[in-house]
Amino acid sequence: MTDPFDKCRLCTGSKCCTYITQHIPAPRSLTDFDFLLWQVSHQGVSVFQAGDGWFLQFEARCAHLQADRRCGIYETRPQVCREYTNDWCEFDEQAEKHYKLHFADHAALDAYCRKRFRRWDARHAPERRSA
Repeated sequence: MTDPFDKCRLCTGSKCCTYITQHIPAPRSLTDFDFLLWQVSHQGVSVFQAGDGWFLQFEARCAHLQADRRCGIYETRPQVCREYTNDWCEFDEQAEKHYKLHFADHAALDAYCRKRFRRWDARHAPERRSA
């Protein structure tokens, strides 16, 4: 059996330790997508849909990643790190290939919403008061 860390040693960017993802409920309404629009307006935040749902992705390098690309707290690392397997990882293939939808920024998500919702721009229309 091959040492699973051989692949990690070959990965010059330590990609799996430079971002986190958070599973989110599937957006359905104008309000849901408007909220996502706010989130992807922040630097380093994107949103994608993959086979197992919707996710926010935050570009954020792990504080414990050392210059040699090894974990500085390996013996006491969090459980999620312990359960991670590199049987398939970004070194093998770009994860983006498996996205159904991916919105890297405000412009990309806004363009999608304009196509999806006829009334996308109307969500900002001033409310009419009854006289």
